Amino acid sequence: MATLILADGTEFHGQSFGAQTDSDGEVVFNTGMVGYPESMTDPSYRGQILVFTYPLIGNYGVPSEEKNQWGFSKNFESEAVHVRGIVVAQVSEDHSHFAAVSSLSRWMEHHGIPGITGIDTRALTKKLRETGVMLGRIMQNAPTPSPSPAGGGEIPDPNKTNLVAEVSCTEPIIYEPEGGIWEATIVAFDCGMKRNILRSFLRRGIRVHRVPWNYDLQKSQMPYDGVFLSNGPGDPKACVSTIAQIRWSIQQGIPTFGICLGNQLMALAVGGDTYKLKYGHRGANQPCRELKIDPTSLKLRGAGNEKLKITDRCIITSQNHGFAVDEKSLPKGWHVWFSNANDGSVEGITHASGKFRAVQFHPEATPGPEDANYLFDEFVALMRKGKKN
Repeated sequence: MATLILADGTEFHGQSFGAQTDSDGEVVFNTGMVGYPESMTDPSYRGQILVFTYPLIGNYGVPSEEKNQWGFSKNFESEAVHVRGIVVAQVSEDHSHFAAVSSLSRWMEHHGIPGITGIDTRALTKKLRETGVMLGRIMQNAPTPSPSPAGGGEIPDPNKTNLVAEVSCTEPIIYEPEGGIWEATIVAFDCGMKRNILRSFLRRGIRVHRVPWNYDLQKSQMPYDGVFLSNGPGDPKACVSTIAQIRWSIQQGIPTFGICLGNQLMALAVGGDTYKLKYGHRGANQPCRELKIDPTSLKLRGAGNEKLKITDRCIITSQNHGFAVDEKSLPKGWHVWFSNANDGSVEGITHASGKFRAVQFHPEATPGPEDANYLFDEFVALMRKGKKN
């Protein structure tokens, strides 16, 4: 027997699987139908209890934890499980997939991650949509009713800590494409970088200088052609050091590209602002519309009042974020690049020069559609252009 107890005192009772331990965190939901191994190992979920809205989880098991030729995970989005627990309607104890080496429950037990099955995830998700995400606790054999709204003590808010510092690398690491030949070099700030971002750059012939979140870019001895800002967990305003380095990079005119948290960090670096969404965007089916400057207003370029128009391009994206950029806070010369077709929130920003841009969604996918994969090619082309100039 296990219980999910929300901070407002609401209780959901079910059966325990995975590790038989208590855990707490911010309760959020993901609408994806597949991709639970990738989501659970995504550092952006650090400090969170993840609710899967799709009712059947675990039916294809979990792949091996082997590493690739560069020394990082071949099949997962990091080398650890970052969620603090998962909540599902029905977990599958019997799995079937040619690449599976373990059941979901056994894998979670190995990593000390608790789970609850038999929960009405539709009702739970509806509550989180109506009231907003909230803190919660998974308890094994909890008394009924629980001793307090928090289930036996105050639940610490993970967003009040620097989660990025927990998931970032601690020393610079260099990755070279196969064959030892590369077209360009990037400095990639690891704020909790998903491993398929690394794979995406390496297979495009880009050498990656992966650095900690608080790396001093100004003192870097390695020549580089661009700067990349990764995804990551928590409140972007906690990354004061990273924001300062991004501001310097942009002032130097270095081509810069960001994903997810990187989008928020770029906005903060140029004087914009961010805010927390009511329940965030987490899933593999978020539609985003691309916006571009209206050619008829090009004479106003740089004045900060260029007209934007929606293009014919609408892509379906993979997303995992709880914070967003405040459109009205963007300074002159900066524009919304993509917007969410569901709620109109900012899904990407770009500078009028085209040299600095970022998206809120995940073009590297895993899990999810690869509609936005071309954005990596555009950044590579931008760096090539910079090298020629």
